[in-house]
Amino acid sequence: MFHVRASRGARKSLAGDSYPNIGFVERSEGDNLVPHTHIAILGTGFSGLGIAIQLKKRGYNDFVIFERAEDIGGTWRDNTYPGCACDIPSLLYSFSFAPNPNWSRMYPQQKEIQNYLRRCARRFGILPHIRWKSELVEAAWSEVEQRWHITTSQEHFTADVFICGNGPLNEPSLPIIPGIEQFEGTIFHSAQWRHDYDLTGKRVAVIGTGASAIQFVPQIQPKVEHLTIFQRTPPWIVPRLDHPIPEQRQRLYRLFPPAQQLARTRIYLRNELTALGLVYRPEMMKTGIGFAQEHLARQVPDPVLREKLTPHYAMGASVSWFQMTFIRR
Repeated sequence: MFHVRASRGARKSLAGDSYPNIGFVERSEGDNLVPHTHIAILGTGFSGLGIAIQLKKRGYNDFVIFERAEDIGGTWRDNTYPGCACDIPSLLYSFSFAPNPNWSRMYPQQKEIQNYLRRCARRFGILPHIRWKSELVEAAWSEVEQRWHITTSQEHFTADVFICGNGPLNEPSLPIIPGIEQFEGTIFHSAQWRHDYDLTGKRVAVIGTGASAIQFVPQIQPKVEHLTIFQRTPPWIVPRLDHPIPEQRQRLYRLFPPAQQLARTRIYLRNELTALGLVYRPEMMKTGIGFAQEHLARQVPDPVLREKLTPHYAMGASVSWFQMTFIRR
């Protein structure tokens, strides 16, 4: 039994289309008829959609996806901070069974990724299976009945199989900071970005140098009056060699899909070699460490400041971030 907190609101809706209760049948539970589905899936991010599409491709139609928001995308729906983008090349950060030859950049931004997921949901006929604005309240397994009893904000139903695809980071972590209630300015988490609040000319403090800060700090720095960043532990930062994908290459991928598959395989093998070094051969990471140190030295000539920004742990012990401009700016 577990709980998921309510959504803070979707920005766009796919929930306006009306569909019949695909995936449900009614089963008796005492004197009542309770909707029942063979497979219940939580979430419409990459995990939930990927599972649903594979079920469809294998001939399963008796499944339901319950989604607390009104649109598809998971983290790529909820995170809209400035500069939000993927740190994995687009050819790899997509379903292997649904290649996208039209990626505009090597590292796509949030909106482009969400639109890709929307297209996949439509292409594979997943939308009719989604129960929108259905936040999970409780899921309990009955040993006696050998099925799940699932309660959402909209209904109660049962399922033979329950697949949790909501991801580990679906809620922002709000730190407990003594005295923060006395702060008279505006406070918000990067995962709940206030697009209605203009940072131009403001004095801004950012807590943390994680994946989100690495991306949004270079976007807001030119417009703010003063920027202070509080860092506990410096991360390894490797240059992200982002660039637009030329139209000629996109056309090649459309006309000759094996070319895109070959490029994807090359990226996959390169990343697997990195994983090999992280897990089994740490000496293989010396090249990556040198690359990151050279990147830092080029952007921070001051040796004292550079020392404060240099990690003193092995690359891979924590997540390494890919960015070109975070330190320079």
